[in-house]
Amino acid sequence: MQNFVETNRRDPEKIDVSERLDNFAEIYKFFDNRQVRKQAERCVQCGAPFCTSIGCPLQNHIPQWLEAIADRDLERAFYLSNESSPFPEILGRVCPQSHLCEGACTLDDGHGAITIGAIEASITDLAFEAGLQLPFPGIRHEQTIAVVGSGPAGISCAHFLLRAGIGVEMYERADRPGGLLTYGIPGFKLDKGIVERRFKLLRKAGLNLHLQQEVGKDITLADLLDRHAAVFIGSGATRGKQAGMAGEDLPQVLPAMDYLTVKQHQVFGKSADPNYTMQDQRVVVIGGGDTAMDCLRTAVRDGARSVSCLYRRDAANMPGSCKEYHNAVEEGVEFCFNTSPRNIHRKETGVLCVEVEKTRMGEPGEDGRQRVEILPDSVHCIPADVVIPALGFDVETLPGLLAAKVECDQWGQLMIDPATGATSNPKVYAGGDCYRGADLVVTAAADGRRAALAIMRKLLTR
Repeated sequence: MQNFVETNRRDPEKIDVSERLDNFAEIYKFFDNRQVRKQAERCVQCGAPFCTSIGCPLQNHIPQWLEAIADRDLERAFYLSNESSPFPEILGRVCPQSHLCEGACTLDDGHGAITIGAIEASITDLAFEAGLQLPFPGIRHEQTIAVVGSGPAGISCAHFLLRAGIGVEMYERADRPGGLLTYGIPGFKLDKGIVERRFKLLRKAGLNLHLQQEVGKDITLADLLDRHAAVFIGSGATRGKQAGMAGEDLPQVLPAMDYLTVKQHQVFGKSADPNYTMQDQRVVVIGGGDTAMDCLRTAVRDGARSVSCLYRRDAANMPGSCKEYHNAVEEGVEFCFNTSPRNIHRKETGVLCVEVEKTRMGEPGEDGRQRVEILPDSVHCIPADVVIPALGFDVETLPGLLAAKVECDQWGQLMIDPATGATSNPKVYAGGDCYRGADLVVTAAADGRRAALAIMRKLLTR
């Protein structure tokens, strides 16, 4: 360990741009046994590891599994990394590590933080390749728990309940499980076979998965409460926010999540909706978060003539991952910073005009973030064939909550006890985006685990 002086930080190798734009395959080649060991040996084994205590919402045992893999003990590293996390091979790929564990690393001061995310993903990949399996005890309890939604929060809750031998019935409205992991995150960031592999493990452990079962339509929340000892709601936030500007309802203005979902259906072999085909189109994406990056990079692979991103702040204030931004630039996306859309209208030629004005960053506001100031006399038009607003997401209210006496806030987000995930109905728990609003996969995973532990304590002490 502590070989950070002799060994430099090394990120996973990326597939060349000329190759990766022809498909939706993952662009990173994760570490082999030798590479993962060399990178883990850089860890200084801090007495107070900030990567875990401050950086990781799951408080994963990061120094411990780094030490194990550095000692060539893949089995111990595998079990340690999967002890606190429901899917480390997924989080190692999609977490914004620079803002979390790696940003809190002691070596992130000039030496280069440990490549925690890549090591995390590689450990489980290598372990599964070596034939290692996760131990589940089998269903040992008569009572079962219903999980609504098969996204990150739902998977996490189910994982930890199944580890305790508690049966789980999961209800998912889509035709494939995974929620955001399947339909919201493109394959070039997360191979769908990895998500499918996790569900195979859970089903083998006793998960009963009900696909194309929408709560409120195919089955009611009241039915679930009657059938099960408790219900966990992890239904996410998928309704796109709107800016309230004219032209948002034009047919050439496509919701971000709808576009990503349609493209993933196409990758799975379904016929493409012609309204969502970007071939030879000028595509403009509005927003600077990770969903905007996903839409931009998807449109490039979808054959767009040009792909542009409009963001009203500067690059330093962009909320999306720096890694994703650089990947998008490599792939040919044009970024128009300090550009604020005013409205969208269609010209007589049929071409869309995104009317924008230039901005500059002003003094910090009450939240500490710099205010956006509009520059006078800067209005101009950016031509487009398709516009994709990616401005965040709101919660879709689950039918039956009011009747079940589950309280929500003014935005429709479920109100919970932050220590247990319990709602105002003692049989209903919640977590993830339906509680937080659109947030990270790792925070949803932490919410699901917390609720599962609370349900266990309540169920097993009766």
